[in-house]
Amino acid sequence: MKNTRLPIALQQSVMRCMREKLQLANQQLATTYPEPEINYQQRGTSAGTAYLQYWQIRLNAVLLIENQQAFIDQVVPHELAHLLVYRRFGRAAAPHGKEWRWMMESVLGVSASRTHQFTLTSVQSKTYPYLCQCRDHQLTVRRHNKVMRKEAEYRCSHCGELLRFKTGQG
Repeated sequence: MKNTRLPIALQQSVMRCMREKLQLANQQLATTYPEPEINYQQRGTSAGTAYLQYWQIRLNAVLLIENQQAFIDQVVPHELAHLLVYRRFGRAAAPHGKEWRWMMESVLGVSASRTHQFTLTSVQSKTYPYLCQCRDHQLTVRRHNKVMRKEAEYRCSHCGELLRFKTGQG
């Protein structure tokens, strides 16, 4: 897997945002939470992931390069909020529940958006066509392989029918 070269100025912008938001949270919550580790190893279409027990944020370098300031303004606080909620409340019932929304909006001063709207063309992998009675579906390579190995089955969230591979496509 090819590593994406991330400009140092972009890494510095990420750290500046994280430090500003962490300082804000520490002031408002009267805490002294340490800086989380940040790495740029997130793959696929996820912009970032918070590893709660490791106090770590993993960011997608490709999406960061392609979306720079919007990524920093949205994704860095989003993932930091997950870590802060974990330290403050323990494991929340819903990852984007009331505690996370409160942390985002009231403490960090950022709109509580659950998903990013970045273009994913450069990070999307091959998908496989599946059908049900109401629509077409696209399954990832991982899910398709699980179906082929008979390790998993997937159902349509709308009609409930078992998805079946559209043969002659791959």
